[in-house]
Amino acid sequence: QRQVVESGGGLVQAGGSLRLSCAASGRTFSSYDMGWYRQAPGKEREFVARINWSGGSIYYADSVKGRFTISRDNAKYTAYLQLNNLKSEDTAIYYCVAVSGSGPPVWGQGTQVTVSS
Repeated sequence: QRQVVESGGGLVQAGGSLRLSCAASGRTFSSYDMGWYRQAPGKEREFVARINWSGGSIYYADSVKGRFTISRDNAKYTAYLQLNNLKSEDTAIYYCVAVSGSGPPVWGQGTQVTVSS
């Protein structure tokens, strides 16, 4: 059963950094596009970043461009989201999702990021 598990969230001061990890099960990880979404209290889940299977195509939400970096290591079945220059409005639960063309997307349980001002 395909599964992704996020880690790396925590409490950080404004201007600080965190690195989120998304560990995927299954040897087909390298064929999946990986994405990060977030959901703040009282708001809808929103797109943050996406990386295709090879790492050759990357997209970011305008709100995080220049501050967040998505990457992946297919040998470790893991995707990452580096969060720099964090702002209070980045406080949210961050979710990882694995997307392929052969089945439904696989979502993780989320990891909490809290930025104190």
